[in-house]
Amino acid sequence: MKTAVFIEPGKIDVQELPKPEVKNPTDAVLKIVRACVCGFDLWWYRGINQRQANTPVGHEAIGVVESVGAEVTNVKPGDFVVAPFTHGCGHCAACLAGFDGNCENAQTDDEIVGYQGEYLRFRNADWALVKIPGQPSDYTDAQLNDLLTLSDVMATGYHAAATAEVKAGDTVVVMGDGAVGLCGIIAAKLRGATRIIAMSRHEDRQRLATEFGATDIVAERGDEAVARVMVLTDGTGADAVLECVGTEQSVDTAVKVGRAGAVVGRVGVPQKAEMNTNNLFWKNIGLRGGIASVTTYDRAVLLDAVLNGDIHPGKVFTKRFDLDDVQAAYEAMDHREAIKSLLIVSD
Repeated sequence: MKTAVFIEPGKIDVQELPKPEVKNPTDAVLKIVRACVCGFDLWWYRGINQRQANTPVGHEAIGVVESVGAEVTNVKPGDFVVAPFTHGCGHCAACLAGFDGNCENAQTDDEIVGYQGEYLRFRNADWALVKIPGQPSDYTDAQLNDLLTLSDVMATGYHAAATAEVKAGDTVVVMGDGAVGLCGIIAAKLRGATRIIAMSRHEDRQRLATEFGATDIVAERGDEAVARVMVLTDGTGADAVLECVGTEQSVDTAVKVGRAGAVVGRVGVPQKAEMNTNNLFWKNIGLRGGIASVTTYDRAVLLDAVLNGDIHPGKVFTKRFDLDDVQAAYEAMDHREAIKSLLIVSD
């Protein structure tokens, strides 16, 4: 099968690898319909993070179940599914608490699998896969894109809003105008926020942020951004802050733009381990967040929101590529020519 493989920083290749087979009784093999490139993928693509050479890549996809292990009963061959980047078992303490991104049984072996390929062996398939009604042919191109976001970015944006405890009537600041931040805007609006301040300095992303529900745009960074938010909120600050970047500056700004008692929902993968927690203490600001609970949110809220046409997160895909052109897909995101690159794998 064709699959995208990391060669070295700046280079992704499409190689022929053996088609995966069910290895464990909890596995399923999926035929991938669509996949995509994540902003986190750029960390190792740019050489910021280390990644083992010659390994398959990608962690977001939708596909059709081809075969299942003996213990898989909730999905069957022919089912159309969201393949979350999380592989929750559904019965450990973390999953039962709703945090399937922290599943205690997520890893069943050490094989590195990549979603940017024609087929995928998915672990803990019985609970983690999210069934989509019907078949891919039942949906429009735009709907398929919306469904694809449920494998990661829409659920991650929602995780930021949920952990920040966004509620009806809130004023929310969203740090980051990548796909996750833009989906965070959707999530904040879905949860009832009435004012959403998007921190963005790129016109194409500002337009999409406004379309998704942002009421204000702040292009400044650092202390200037803090000052601008304070002007917009009459010196009070935001009720909730969604931190969707992970840089030191973004985390620092997120804490400073919150009002006393605000909560920061942090989903940007941290680039620095340390942070100044004194700023949290002196304003009674809470800090939560982490790996998204994809299956949990998809089943509870997001799948229905997409199927009902209430949200359209697939608009974050601003360029599309065939799998054979995966190098160009990474380059488009690396050069900020695409907000998020879509990979068309099969019909």
